Amino acid sequence: MIDTNIHTLGALKAAGYASKSIKTELRDNLIAALKAGKPSFPSMHGYEHTVVPQLERAILSKHNINLLGLRGQGKTRIARLMIHLLDEYIPVVAGSEINDDPLAPISRYAKDLILEHADNTPITWLHRSERFYEKLATPDVTIADLIGDIDPIKAANLKLNYADERVLHFGMIPRAHRCLFVINELPDLQARIQVALFNILEEGDIQIRGFKLRLPLDLQFIFTANPEDYTNRGSIVTPLKDRIGSQILTHYAADVKTAKQITAQEAQKLDNRICEVHVPELAKDILEQIAFEARNSEYVDAKSGVSARMSITAYENLISTAERRALLNNEQSTTVRFADLMGMIPSITGKVELVYEGEQEGSSFVANQLISEATKTLFLTYFPKIEKLKKADQVTPYDGVVEWFTQNNALEIADETDEQTYLRTLHGIEPLKALIERYQPRVASEDLPFLMEFVLWALVEFKRLSKQKTAGGMSFNDLYDSLLKGI
Repeated sequence: MIDTNIHTLGALKAAGYASKSIKTELRDNLIAALKAGKPSFPSMHGYEHTVVPQLERAILSKHNINLLGLRGQGKTRIARLMIHLLDEYIPVVAGSEINDDPLAPISRYAKDLILEHADNTPITWLHRSERFYEKLATPDVTIADLIGDIDPIKAANLKLNYADERVLHFGMIPRAHRCLFVINELPDLQARIQVALFNILEEGDIQIRGFKLRLPLDLQFIFTANPEDYTNRGSIVTPLKDRIGSQILTHYAADVKTAKQITAQEAQKLDNRICEVHVPELAKDILEQIAFEARNSEYVDAKSGVSARMSITAYENLISTAERRALLNNEQSTTVRFADLMGMIPSITGKVELVYEGEQEGSSFVANQLISEATKTLFLTYFPKIEKLKKADQVTPYDGVVEWFTQNNALEIADETDEQTYLRTLHGIEPLKALIERYQPRVASEDLPFLMEFVLWALVEFKRLSKQKTAGGMSFNDLYDSLLKGI
């Protein structure tokens, strides 16, 4: 490792420093990581056998990369993780606008400085955290933003005419020399701006207002794009696609277990919570299953996708719903309840794009429908199937619970009821406790109340009980009692 206390060009040469391109740098550090058995893209759950191997092959091939996938699939996160494959520090000519390599300067400023000071040329060190540039492609992005333009103020201050290249103001791309440069949502970039990238990707030339500069820029380009963009807003022009070495498709988590890992990793951790909130594993499973149901829903636009951010923000809202109730009841700890899932609806409605049928039904209806479908899906993994049609003499495991409601009419659970009242209410349903003891005997005691309430909600979804929203919570009733009231 080179000594970062070196501050002159002569000392850098004496230390034996050798220049290398950023793509070689990435390749060398990836090879070292692979040989050491270290993950090249840690924390990218679900991509270990799909996306990550393709990324590693692209880096080994020294390719520019296009990450193609729906929103919320971690494309930008992947780009940012590539920083860790860079050297910790690189030397830069002091004062250079474009991070000139002291041993291979490309700008007029750096060349003149080295010519004047030789081995006494001052150098500074650039940390890898400062070698990441990111630009969101929007229709208002100009060539001047990305590549540069003539700066008349600089010309006036330096008393230079416009034929002198020192009057140029470099844009983001030249300033990202020897760095990672990310352009997000590439299809949104105007076609004429995309054309301006051709030479930079292939030959390293840049042209600014008639200046033909041979600047062999050294960059690792990473583009991101959403397949939806190709039809809705724009496209990547064919010659540009031809110059991008590897196009890698991203995807959503393949199963609930992986999705839970992603949510747990990304969910904001609020250190100032004054009460402890326990989240049962079943609650986490339902939360992730909602996203899977949304991706298959007839009401949700599949082309737009369902971002992983929906699960992350929903999880945060779920905990906050329980926390709010505990604060109202002046409790030091609480457990997430099934009814708390309703607190996630604002996170769901803002994260899904609806098709025409969904717009007609309304976003709140769709959100409730997704929770219902997730409940039914997971219920069948815990308890026996509930048949749609039941014969008159047929006995089912749920008869005792249904009979309890027939005899006791309604049971109301208030949204903001305290923990003791909530537990006393649920434990009063003896057949419900017996059902869980029979089919889920190993459930943790702290998770039991959630599972009991889960069964009640599931029996409603399978038309064995009914429920009504009350002013302060939810009322569960015998199905026929609800029908008679309707008549």
